Amino acid sequence: MSSTLLEVTRSAHEEVERLERLVVKDLQKEPATARERLFQNHRVRHMIDSIFSTTEKLVEIYEDKDSARKDEIAALGGQTASGQNVFSAFYDRLKEIREYHRRHPVARVLDPAGDLEELLKEEPVIEFSGEEAFGRYLDLHELYNEFVNSKFAKVVEYSAYLDIFPQTHDIPRDLKLTRQYKDYLTHMLEYLISFFQRTEPLQDLNRIFSKVETEFEEQWEDNKVRGWENNGVENGQLFMIEPLIDLDYYDTAEELVNVGPEKLKEALAALGLKTGGTVQQRAERLFLTKNSPLEKLDRKHFAKGSQSLVQNSTAAPSQKTTAAKEVALMEAKMQKLCELLKETIIRTKENIEKKQALTYEEMEAEREEEEVQAESESDEEEQQIYNPLKLPMGWDGKPIPYWLYKLHGLGQEFKCEICGNHSYWGRRAFERHFKEPRHQHGMNCLGIPNTKNFNEITSIKEAKILWERIKERQGLNQWRPDLEEEYEDKEGNIYNKKTYTDLQRQGLI
Repeated sequence: MSSTLLEVTRSAHEEVERLERLVVKDLQKEPATARERLFQNHRVRHMIDSIFSTTEKLVEIYEDKDSARKDEIAALGGQTASGQNVFSAFYDRLKEIREYHRRHPVARVLDPAGDLEELLKEEPVIEFSGEEAFGRYLDLHELYNEFVNSKFAKVVEYSAYLDIFPQTHDIPRDLKLTRQYKDYLTHMLEYLISFFQRTEPLQDLNRIFSKVETEFEEQWEDNKVRGWENNGVENGQLFMIEPLIDLDYYDTAEELVNVGPEKLKEALAALGLKTGGTVQQRAERLFLTKNSPLEKLDRKHFAKGSQSLVQNSTAAPSQKTTAAKEVALMEAKMQKLCELLKETIIRTKENIEKKQALTYEEMEAEREEEEVQAESESDEEEQQIYNPLKLPMGWDGKPIPYWLYKLHGLGQEFKCEICGNHSYWGRRAFERHFKEPRHQHGMNCLGIPNTKNFNEITSIKEAKILWERIKERQGLNQWRPDLEEEYEDKEGNIYNKKTYTDLQRQGLI
């Protein structure tokens, strides 16, 4: 027996609530490394996607287009489509349940909470190339090769390419409208989107692109898109868009023959030229358009029934403007992604410049060191530290050597009553604690100055006795203001404080 529709609805709501609690529980943990943070983000992304898919199923159930939910609710009230009473419906359902358990005698109830808890321990599989170093750097080598081998770019070093590849406004617009440039932009967008989704899975890329498109439409209407002012029109002329076959790759008509008759026919038809003749004739006819615009070709090359140049001139601009707008929008999206990945681009360039100053052996040694460090970071929490002697932990989070433990006498305990019976392990820590805030606070509470005289004193009683002796010994030399503080009257006579106060009370001064 399959689950009833109401049970499916209840189960879906429960799953959504559990996933929501699990997302909160996962995000409450602060990852120790960048790798753990990336794993956490991908786990949360997966749970959010599961919430969305389950919610979509719930929406379909509540819309109830087939009235199945309505019928089931009616059946619970004893009303069925066949007119059965409540008892008949009850026994029919009981029979179905018994039949189900007869067919599945070993069926058990799974604990979904336990299965969901396992999600917090998962390490999602995220594919990165070796150059990307688990999302730390970009790997643009293939796009760099495509860039330097194109006709719209100049040959530069890879490190310089990382600076200029987002600056598409420097490329002339006539070269931007070629098929080669559009293919390059498409490959660049595909890579940047893939890298961004792998490193920032919690970002909503659709919402980001939606905002980019809205801003782009406003700027395009106002002719303010950088590098595309006047919507691709310059000096009243729209740049030519290449035919289906990029003729820049061919130097003679004979080379075009290798393209094949069908592709030549499609390219000629797209330009409104005749498509008949041999493969050689088709290639020669198409090759004429490489260095000559269509309006300067002889009319005999155009197909019958094709529109005149005047008629085509009204339709061509709109098509070319649409193509220019499409390329400009791709540039806007690419620049937005470069803005979001700005820190990664800078980090990639610094890594490339660093590698250029290293030898092959040094790069291999550094790579192995990074791999060992990454493995040690990932295994730190899983590995249980073996410390049977309970030695103190060092700066690297591991127990210090036993010989160092014995050398510093860290097994010797010193207690200080003034510090609230706090224990200090080792002679060095004990001597240093007399200048620390804890001991100073204890001496201030006793009303005793924390001077060198009280070093090695840890008992409150001993400290008070010593302080009394110091006060007695310093009594002869102690400052007595009544006898030693001097006052002068108007006539210049000098008195001590006690005499001056008595004469002033008597009115003699």
